[in-house]
Amino acid sequence: MAEPGTIFATRMGFILAAMGSAVGLGNIWRFTFMAGENGGGAFVLLYFLFIVFLGIPCVIAMICIGRRGGHSPAGSTRALAVAEGRSGNWKLLGWLAIGVAFLALTFFSVIAGWVLAYLPYSLSGGFVGITAEESVQLFDDIQVSTLGMTFWHGVFMVLTMWVVARGVLNGLEKTINIMMPTLFIILLILVLYAALAGDLSAALRFMFVPDFSRVNNDVVLLALGQAFFSLSVGGGGLMNYGSYLHKAASIPRNAFAIVGANVSVDMLAGLAIFPIVFAFAMEPASGPGLIFVTLPVALGQMPGGQIIGTLFLLLVLFAALSTSISMMESLVSRLVERPGATRKRMTLMAGGVAWFIGLGSVFSHNIWSDFTPLNFIPMFEGSTIFRIIDFFVVNNLILLSAFFITIFVGWVMSKEATREELGMGDSFGYQTWLFIMRFLAPAAIFLVAVVTVLSY
Repeated sequence: MAEPGTIFATRMGFILAAMGSAVGLGNIWRFTFMAGENGGGAFVLLYFLFIVFLGIPCVIAMICIGRRGGHSPAGSTRALAVAEGRSGNWKLLGWLAIGVAFLALTFFSVIAGWVLAYLPYSLSGGFVGITAEESVQLFDDIQVSTLGMTFWHGVFMVLTMWVVARGVLNGLEKTINIMMPTLFIILLILVLYAALAGDLSAALRFMFVPDFSRVNNDVVLLALGQAFFSLSVGGGGLMNYGSYLHKAASIPRNAFAIVGANVSVDMLAGLAIFPIVFAFAMEPASGPGLIFVTLPVALGQMPGGQIIGTLFLLLVLFAALSTSISMMESLVSRLVERPGATRKRMTLMAGGVAWFIGLGSVFSHNIWSDFTPLNFIPMFEGSTIFRIIDFFVVNNLILLSAFFITIFVGWVMSKEATREELGMGDSFGYQTWLFIMRFLAPAAIFLVAVVTVLSY
């Protein structure tokens, strides 16, 4: 184990923590604008199919690595490879997963900073009567404020560090046990409000009646990419949490619970946002600015919009924080495995570095908005540091890590090890999972990676 006593006290503690790792900005912010931009129901259907046939098996695989190895992602992949007579260099896979999570944290914190900057504005009634032009200007003003965004980015990082520094039981598990149920309660309140005050029927048609004429290669690839991104496939969070899971717990059953909760948040987020969008004849394909530009205008015109707007921002903040805790924990768990290392000191170091790197993303929206360091590469022409990191994490590193995770579980770990860990014997379910890990998932990920590169 990375640290003595690092076992979740309850099965629910693990499920909620793993849910927190998977449920985040990818569900509430990214899923809604991706669905809005890519045809609604057709995208949602493809996304769901990829979740079922690829997402669930990959989540099972990551938890399996963590629990079997009993260490951080890097420690687990090394220990398991050596146990099978393979090279200890497989630890690089664990480091890749840790790196994916850590880099994502550096720009996730900036987006979460936008949410924090909006909260005082919403609490003071700043959205009441706001026009579309004023909403755009507000979002621009927040982003161009170098001092303000540096501050809010720092506040969010401190919140994350505070939880991680307290440890698995006293920090992570206790915080998540409060935060995740609260997240679901807020989300259900928002859905109920949207159903009563918005156009629910239009939202249901948009989300669940597929228009297959909108389906093309790009939509298919984006749906698969979102499925992996949403579940944090390829990141170190689920592998790390797996090392904290009791040996008696069923990995497949827990994986289904985690993925089910993740998909539920996706759907509920859509049902909280799209009824309001359609009620005010707004454009669902508003891109990343959907929740920061479009929704404030609608909420500012609705009864109780000040309260609902604040609740919505808290929802997004909790989702972001639950994911950021997992991202930082995957690195800290590795650092504390070193002799003489303390959790508080390693958390401070990891958080400080993440905050510093994140300044590049902060400055990309203001003083470095014209700084495009990779202009000599055609696909990155005009891309800021924020866009470059976002591209590499979401479009490249996650897929690379996920690909090698499937190879590791399917071909490096023995059948005996995975059968014992999953507790499924040699059943049809196990054979299906193994086939997906060995053939279907690697092929799908490789195809997405190739097509993504060729598209640029």
